[in-house]
Amino acid sequence: MIRIVDAGQLPLSEVLARTEDTRDVSGTVAGIIADVRENGDAALLRYEKLFDQAALDALEVPQEQLDGALAGLEPGLRAILEEAAENIRAFHRRQVQNGFVLNETAGVVLGQKVTPIARVGVYIPGGTAPLISTVLMDCIPAKIAGCGEIVMVSPPTCHGDIHPAILAAARIAGVDRVFRCGGAQAVAALAYGTESVPRVDKIVGPGNAFVAEAKRQVFGKVGIDMIAGPSEILVVADAASDPRQVAADLLSQAEHDRNACAVLATDSAPLAQAVAEELERQLPLLPREETARASIEANGKIILTRDIPQAIAIANQLAPEHLELCVDNPFDYLDQVENAGSIFLGRFCPEALGDYFAGANHTLPTSGTARFSSPLSVEDFVKKSQFIYYSASALSAVSGKTAAFARQEGLEGHARSALAREAREGAAQ
Repeated sequence: MIRIVDAGQLPLSEVLARTEDTRDVSGTVAGIIADVRENGDAALLRYEKLFDQAALDALEVPQEQLDGALAGLEPGLRAILEEAAENIRAFHRRQVQNGFVLNETAGVVLGQKVTPIARVGVYIPGGTAPLISTVLMDCIPAKIAGCGEIVMVSPPTCHGDIHPAILAAARIAGVDRVFRCGGAQAVAALAYGTESVPRVDKIVGPGNAFVAEAKRQVFGKVGIDMIAGPSEILVVADAASDPRQVAADLLSQAEHDRNACAVLATDSAPLAQAVAEELERQLPLLPREETARASIEANGKIILTRDIPQAIAIANQLAPEHLELCVDNPFDYLDQVENAGSIFLGRFCPEALGDYFAGANHTLPTSGTARFSSPLSVEDFVKKSQFIYYSASALSAVSGKTAAFARQEGLEGHARSALAREAREGAAQ
């Protein structure tokens, strides 16, 4: 059963404790990356046989297979995916940034230009649950940003196929190329390129510990979005909340992974007890009961607080991936929230809405990184360059000041560079 703890009776570090995956896979991952760099497609095919039991004759999924997957999608599901995709587009179009130009001083022009990343790699996990929502969430912002090519990788089944719903979602999202490979080997292929898989400029998308470590090791060679940890949710709920709904929302994250973290913070002891009992009633109803129960027992907790503001203060310390405010007038508390990946306001906004349909992105900072990072957005798929122009007279007006600044730092070469054009103008006269 889930633990119930009193925020006033335990050290904050214990209240906020997360279970982490302590496996050191860095050596294994480094070996896989080196192998793929040296042996390319041959290494990828070997690892797919080893890890996914898939004997492949080719890595790339033919375009006609993507077309067929979309055409063969059950019409009701296709309509849902299309509507969700449009919601995602509508939200992310508002994130598009334009460059700017400053010309406030005669002869001086400064500005910033925004350029899409040329080629992006998107990792889509395989496993027992086809994450078609992640295809939409990670690829549509890249398309809106104007990326030249979107390359998707996903581990195949033992039959060598990628789930047709994933392929259909890729077609809806505008993915350009899809490859049957997963794990650290797929990350290596995206980072360095092989005979079949093109080298990309940035890699996004969640994965297991091996994928996360591979992204960590190739960072610098390519960009990455984040190092994703286990999924997590913190529900802040008051006495008027429905324990059945709160328990369901906690389990929506617990079923992801044994290391997932599901937490309730409430100022109501009766609600805490009712949610604990409701969790035990609902757990046997889940097909993924074993995973969800392991998560609840290892990482789940109910924190009793003196009031809702204290619960929100704990949320700011935890910096959760998902934060639900199950209270009346949730907008009254919104400004108090400082650290959270995605905030769900009110009693009728389950976290699942954000995962699938509402349109805001579901690729979110985990493991407390919401203290300093943000959800995946269009901004992740562009880069910015700044530009500067000075006329001769504008430079002459500030070259001495620039040289004095440089000499203060002991950099005479910089000072001479700032003055060189002025000296040249004087010699010409």
